[in-house]
Amino acid sequence: MPSSRLTTFIIIGLILGLVSGYISYTYFPESAAEFAETTGLLPTMFLRLIKMIIAPLVFSTLVVGIAKMGDIATVGRIGGKALGWFIFASLISLTLGLVLVETLEPGKAMSLPIPESHVQSGIEAGALSLQGFIAHTIPTSILDAMARNEILQIVVFSLFFGTAMAALGERSKPVIEVVDVLAHIMLKVTGYVMLFAPLAVFGALATTVAKQGLDILRVYGIFMGEFYLGLLLLWVILTILGGLIIGPRVVRLIKRVRGPVILAFSTASSEAAYPRTLEELEKFGCSNRIASFVLPVGYSFNLDGSMMYCTFAVMFIAQVYGIEIPISQQIAMVAVLMLTSKGIAGVPRASLVVIAATLAQFGIPEAGLVLLLGIDHFLDMGRSATNVIGNSIATAVVSKWEGELKEEEEPEGKRAVA
Repeated sequence: MPSSRLTTFIIIGLILGLVSGYISYTYFPESAAEFAETTGLLPTMFLRLIKMIIAPLVFSTLVVGIAKMGDIATVGRIGGKALGWFIFASLISLTLGLVLVETLEPGKAMSLPIPESHVQSGIEAGALSLQGFIAHTIPTSILDAMARNEILQIVVFSLFFGTAMAALGERSKPVIEVVDVLAHIMLKVTGYVMLFAPLAVFGALATTVAKQGLDILRVYGIFMGEFYLGLLLLWVILTILGGLIIGPRVVRLIKRVRGPVILAFSTASSEAAYPRTLEELEKFGCSNRIASFVLPVGYSFNLDGSMMYCTFAVMFIAQVYGIEIPISQQIAMVAVLMLTSKGIAGVPRASLVVIAATLAQFGIPEAGLVLLLGIDHFLDMGRSATNVIGNSIATAVVSKWEGELKEEEEPEGKRAVA
């Protein structure tokens, strides 16, 4: 299915999901739970299909890309440029969230009831340590890493595997050809899986709205509006920074990845958009070997939307409790979040885990996290879409730095007319 047509069906699924969920919640409350349970099977099936293809897709595309780079020096140079951009973008995201929440003060403006300090959020705040980071980075078994979809661990193994193949030269060519064929097979499988995306989007939105209704958006309207304003500003800043390097083409890049962005937004999952993001970046002109390397690494180290949410949410909770945090501690908070948020993409509800750990470290009641649990899905939609934008721009920037940003492929419609 052409990308433009799939995007149209995804938008239709999003609208139908909102409408059907609202009708079920408002007019058929007695059966809303059953309706939500049924429609919830659709995104569950789709996300399981995505998880099914992520590991072999990342491994095959990344190994071939590294093997084609030729040597470890090239891998190190590209990796260094990517990490430099990731750190820079992360600092911008964290700082922007901090500045906005301090300026707008949604925690004071909303006058929400303060949860009792003994209330449990249900979010495990532990395991954010150097040991935990290493556990999520270095695999004990590639099969175990693939079984659990630990993207960063798969990236680490692929780095070793691809570099070893490149070092062997001619002797490894048969294996490179096999892995290259595997990559093309997985991309074809991805095309089949993406046909289910509109149904998944419909089910995800219908389930959430049928369970919670839209009233919760009214109650938390100020917080959500200001947070999405922050995400919009972050999009603008990242686009401008990307434009300084790749030029006016950055606008066409944003248009190119609108399909993956809508998919990530609708399903509240950056992972769901990974295959199509990779495909669109290559059509935009990014080198296959660089896109296959930078994008999966970015999924662990460059979650711009999630980073901004961390500072925004922590300071929001502090404002609700009337806790004043001096600028010195705010700077320390940015530094702590910069480290603790890396490499935990495989952790369920990763942003909430990071926030819970940060609250405990700075003496802010963890019970305040309860205030955000009800709207976390709606917030995660924006975070996921922003993560796709951030990683897409990062990949294009590194491709430009390496002199491997080619001309953009023509859209399907134009090629057909030609």
